[in-house]
Amino acid sequence: MSYFSNIANARSMNATLSSAVEKDVELGDPPSDSISSISFSSQANYLAVGSWDNSVRIYEVASNAQSQGKVMYSHQGPVLDVCWSTDGTKVFSSSADNTARAFDIGTGQNVRVGQHDAPIKSLRWVDGPQGGVLVTGSWDKTLKYWDLRTPSAIATVNLPERCYTLDARYPCLVVGCAEQHIMIYDLKNPTVPYKTKISPLKKQLRVVSCFTNSTGDHGFALGGVDGRLAISYIEDKDAVKCYSFKAHRRSTTPTSNDQAIVHCVNSIAFHPVHGTFATGGSDGGVHFWDGEARVRVKTFDPYPTPVSSTAFNKDGSLFAYALSYDWHRGHAGAALTAATNSTGSAEPNRMVNQTKIMLHKCKEEEVRKRQGAIRK
Repeated sequence: MSYFSNIANARSMNATLSSAVEKDVELGDPPSDSISSISFSSQANYLAVGSWDNSVRIYEVASNAQSQGKVMYSHQGPVLDVCWSTDGTKVFSSSADNTARAFDIGTGQNVRVGQHDAPIKSLRWVDGPQGGVLVTGSWDKTLKYWDLRTPSAIATVNLPERCYTLDARYPCLVVGCAEQHIMIYDLKNPTVPYKTKISPLKKQLRVVSCFTNSTGDHGFALGGVDGRLAISYIEDKDAVKCYSFKAHRRSTTPTSNDQAIVHCVNSIAFHPVHGTFATGGSDGGVHFWDGEARVRVKTFDPYPTPVSSTAFNKDGSLFAYALSYDWHRGHAGAALTAATNSTGSAEPNRMVNQTKIMLHKCKEEEVRKRQGAIRK
């Protein structure tokens, strides 16, 4: 564990970014490498950030979006996911070093709490009648449940393929695997799949996020590498409400969607109060959606840098989004830098690798559910 600079600031913006940057506040002291995951505590305005520089950083964010770095700890490999315990006392992180770690906010200690035979791609803390457990999903094709009071997994579940993403909202756990497999577990009986499905998206899954709609039905949103989103429900009775749509795509000509360039959907974050959701993609786009009304309610000006992760704070008044390379072009894409024209501004449609975390103060009209046309 180490401390890093406690500077509360809003940095001056790089000229290569769009005017959207001037409207939001840049978080100080970001990681030095790609940001894999960001997560707000459900109890206070603390933001955990996992990075490919092997670090997990924890920031305190004020209501005016000013930030202060508080503490940092490390893995021995890139950090792939972060989450919080429900009571906000612990941060959990998973890594390409095959381990999961827990950082205690009160004591400042971080310990290994999970181990797999391959990188742990995703993890979540889930509460239940018997207490809380940590769920980890790995590229070793297993799902493991961990009780922090014991050193060994309390249960191991074999998956049909590598785990690429998972999310939970009690009593549902949804795991997205390679080859389009979706495994749904009832956390009251967590070792036996409640349902198995094939993704409605045509291409590989990238992210899943669970939700409960306004009538209490449990479902999940899926994002894929082809720029599409899907809204699915757990129970067969709700199948009529399932749908998919194009989200993170840019047309090469103004009048033809057939010539659109597709981009990965990297992140889906649901608003904790209104149930609307935000998405971030490789196209540098951020959108707010009303999933039940099936409309887009806000679009941010696009960035030349991919949006790798997004998160709302505990009451939905703040929205954080990470700008960094998301590895959708592999190792070769990591070397891209800002390309400017003769006026000094960024070339259009040119991706730029920068590492920033932006904080947006949400307005009520941006996040509440409503019918209506697309807003910008």
